[in-house]
Amino acid sequence: MSLIIRHLARFAITLFIASLLIFALMRAIPGDPAQIALGINATPAAVAALSAQLGTDRSLISQYFSWIGGILRGDFGTSLTSRADISPLIIDRAQVSLILCGCAMVASLLIAVPLGVWAARRARHADGLLITAGSQVGIAIPSFLAGVLLVAVFAVQLGWLPANGWVPPGADFGEFLRRLILPVIALTAVQAAILTRYMRSAILEVMNEDYLRTARAKGMSVAQALRVHGLRNAALPVLTVSGLQLTSLIVGAVVIEQVFTLPGLGSMLLDAVGTRDLVTVQSIVMLLVLFTLTVNLIIDLSYSLLDPRISATADTPRRADR
Repeated sequence: MSLIIRHLARFAITLFIASLLIFALMRAIPGDPAQIALGINATPAAVAALSAQLGTDRSLISQYFSWIGGILRGDFGTSLTSRADISPLIIDRAQVSLILCGCAMVASLLIAVPLGVWAARRARHADGLLITAGSQVGIAIPSFLAGVLLVAVFAVQLGWLPANGWVPPGADFGEFLRRLILPVIALTAVQAAILTRYMRSAILEVMNEDYLRTARAKGMSVAQALRVHGLRNAALPVLTVSGLQLTSLIVGAVVIEQVFTLPGLGSMLLDAVGTRDLVTVQSIVMLLVLFTLTVNLIIDLSYSLLDPRISATADTPRRADR
């Protein structure tokens, strides 16, 4: 229990510090947000009126607590460019990014885990070396290049799948799947290659452990020994890397969203940066930080499930040296 409390406390403190840094960095950008939104020809009265409407004429402390309180209520603020509430738009865009990255991450694990285990077991055979070489090539290919190649082959030349666009799953589920296939494959190609390498390394390390040799000596096959004793220990480093890759997917999906014209958070963030919509940039960055910290928290808590020794060590009181 003390381990969980420590993780939650660290999560809350880190999130608070991150919110302060994001707020400070946005306020460090030169120029009055109201003046930027209205343009250089705006009258002082119009700038003052918009500043009062946006709350930028108040103290920084008041602005910070108003912003962070709104986020806690699900209110992400008002866009400087459109003067509209950005909360519904951010929620819709976040759904697109989460669907895209979630599908890519699940597909990557489904590919990487069996390939990594097989490559480790067959490390000195041709098929194992082929998987290792293939993962090296996959790591070297950028996801945007994979996306462009997929569009050129499957959309332009063969005409099997649409090249871009997005259809919500509730509108037309079949068309939703057709438009999701290519961007998911583009993201999965790189992520699966990275995870395959880590899975292979983790299994090779586990196979050299004494407890696995003991299991083999008791009559278990290599597959049985790995399934019963090895996979849980190999899962710890792979879980860490998977969490890091999932958070990087959200950020890295910006390019894929541009290639396939997907209305995700990444494209929305780029548009907001281009128009200097600081309120939108601030809220999206905070949402990305929240997602990253939440994933890290889930991974930390999962360690105690995969390896009970971690929680047992944390809950054991330390004795003073005598």
